[in-house]
Amino acid sequence: MQKKVEFIAKTQEEALEEAVKRLHISSDKIFVNILGELPEGLNCEALIDVNLTLEGKKYLENILKSLNIGYQIEARSVNGEEQIHYIIDSYENSLLIGVKGKTLEALQILLRNLISSYTKDHIVVTLDIGGYKSNRARQLEILATKTAKEVASTKTPVKLQPMNSFERRIIHEKLSDWRDVYTESEGEGENRAIVVKPR
Repeated sequence: MQKKVEFIAKTQEEALEEAVKRLHISSDKIFVNILGELPEGLNCEALIDVNLTLEGKKYLENILKSLNIGYQIEARSVNGEEQIHYIIDSYENSLLIGVKGKTLEALQILLRNLISSYTKDHIVVTLDIGGYKSNRARQLEILATKTAKEVASTKTPVKLQPMNSFERRIIHEKLSDWRDVYTESEGEGENRAIVVKPR
């Protein structure tokens, strides 16, 4: 559900000004509904009126245009915008991905923050650039399987290199059904890493 507020205002113009203040968003993205008249003024309901998927796409386009990068963006929503997925392809994929995917991760955080500013609901927002995440997921699944086999045979825990939450989730999910090993995350922030342990 997109954010909304209720308040009293003397005029429709004042209602729109108040809505902008309360919702922290430009007036062109707000719909003000007058619910009725009260002795003290108009009973107003203001809500954010945007297509979340489209807003995210425009946001990414503005970033890429300001960087003077040619691009293609695919945006799709699932289950009425419960999940929104963006895929960028450009000649500057490596620049947009960054070292170990750090720039890609930062762009995804900015995108999530933008979408969450419009709605109260928890929406899953993902961004992939040039197939980086899907390729990385395949590499991590291979690493998880190889490590699990090693731990199962040696009965010795193995600590993997630090990873971001997306990468750790892939390892956890890949090994969740294994009977002879289990996974735990240890450490804080950028040093958080998975340890694969024997059961």
